[in-house]
Amino acid sequence: MDRIEDSNLAPGRKTRSSKGLRFVPRSRAGRAAAAFAALLALGGGYFGWNAWNGTDPTAAYTTSVARRGDLEDTVTATGILQPRDYVDVGTQVSGQLKKLHAHIGETVKAGQLLAEIDASVYVSRVDATRAQLRTQQAQLMDREAQLALAQQQFQRQENLMRENATTADALQNAEQALKSAKAQIGVINAQIEQTRSTLRGDEANLSYTRIYAPLSGTVVSENARQGQTLNANQSAPIVVRIADLSTMTVQSQVSEADVSTLRVGQEVYFTTMGNQTKRWYGKLRQINPTPEVVNNVVLYNALFDVGNPDRALMTQMTAQVFFVNAQAKDAVLVPVSALRPVGAGSGERRRAAAADKAADAKGADTKAAPSKGGGRARGDSGVDPRTRYAGSRAMIDLVKADGTVERRAVSVGVMSRVSAQILSGLEAGEVVVSGRAQAAPVARAKGNDARRIQPRI
Repeated sequence: MDRIEDSNLAPGRKTRSSKGLRFVPRSRAGRAAAAFAALLALGGGYFGWNAWNGTDPTAAYTTSVARRGDLEDTVTATGILQPRDYVDVGTQVSGQLKKLHAHIGETVKAGQLLAEIDASVYVSRVDATRAQLRTQQAQLMDREAQLALAQQQFQRQENLMRENATTADALQNAEQALKSAKAQIGVINAQIEQTRSTLRGDEANLSYTRIYAPLSGTVVSENARQGQTLNANQSAPIVVRIADLSTMTVQSQVSEADVSTLRVGQEVYFTTMGNQTKRWYGKLRQINPTPEVVNNVVLYNALFDVGNPDRALMTQMTAQVFFVNAQAKDAVLVPVSALRPVGAGSGERRRAAAADKAADAKGADTKAAPSKGGGRARGDSGVDPRTRYAGSRAMIDLVKADGTVERRAVSVGVMSRVSAQILSGLEAGEVVVSGRAQAAPVARAKGNDARRIQPRI
C-alpha cells in the first residue's frame, strides 16, 4: 500500500513515529548487531551485580583439590646431640701434668696412655714405705729369735721345777718372758700389715700418675694443658673427655601437652640445621619422668639413639625431632579445614556464621568455611581436630562440576595439624570447600563509606 503524506504539514516537521524510527537501523544486519550489543550489556551488568552482591554460591568459599600423598601425624621438638658413651678422664693425684699424649680429635684405644703426672713425690713415698717394711720384717726376725729363747728358758724352768731344783719365782719369770715375746711378735706382724697397706696405696698413687684410656673413642675435649699443675685434693681435675662417636644420643625436650602421646619404642627421626633434607631414624628409648621447667614451661626429656658410622653427626648439634604417632602412604589428602562434624544442625551453622562475621569485623583471616550442615573444622570449643575426627567419620562440602555444593560423609584416617587422610567417600581430584573467602577490601571500603555517608534529615 502506498504511503500517503500529509501535504498540510510544514516543511521539515516530522511526525512522532518518524522520530522513533530514526534510531532503529533500517538494515537487517544492523538490527542484529544492535541486539547482540544489548545482550552483552545486560549480561555484563548481571555478572557485575552478582560480583558486587556475592550471589555466586561458590564465590564465598575457598576450595582445595583432594590429592594423593604421604601423611604423618608427628610431635615436633628440639633436641641436642650427645655421644651415647663417653667418659671424662681425670687425675686422682695432684701434681704437674708432665706429658699429654692425646689431643682433641685424635682416636684412642682402650688402655692407651693419655697423660703423665710428675711422679717424683710418689716414687719417694713408695721407696720410703718399702724401706719401712723391710725394717719391720727385720724386727720380726729379731722378735722371733727372742721368742725361741723365751720358750727354751721356760721349758728349762719347768724341768727344774719337777726336780725341785728351782724356785716358783724363776718359773713365773720365764713364763712371763715367753708371753711377752709372743705379744711382741703380734705387734710386729700388725705393723708389717699396716705398712704393706700403706705401700699398696702409695703404689696405686704412683700408678695414677700415668693416665690410660678407659674406653676406645675420640678425644672431644681437652681441659688441661701440658705443664699445668693439677690439684686433686677436693675434686678430680678433668684432663680430657673421650667419646664413642659411632652411636649418638638425641636428647629432645617435649612439652607436657605432647608427652602423653609418646611411647617407648615408637619411630622417631630428626634433621639437622646443616642438612635439613636428610633424615636420621631411631626408636624412642627413654622418657625421663622428672621434667625441666624453662621460663615456666614444663618440658620432658625424651632420649633415642642413632647410628653414626660416617661421623657426620657431631656433639652439641641442634636437631629438629619428629616423633611419628601415625603415618599413611599414598593416601587421599584434604585440608583439615575441609572437615565438618557429623550431624551438625542449623544452630551450629548460625554460631559459625556469627563467628565468621565477628572475625571479618576484626580483619581476621579465617580459614574455616561455614557450610550447609557444619561449622568450623576445630569446632566452637577449639578441640584439636585430630582428637575430634581422626579414625572416625566426618562431613565435607564437595564442589560439583556445575558449581553447586554437595554435602558428603567421609571416613577419616590419619590426621596432622594441616591435612587429613580420607579412607572412603572421596576420590583424588575432587574439589572440596576448605574455607570461606574473605570479602574484597574495596567492597568493604565501599560498604563502610555507604554506612558513614548518610543523608541528614
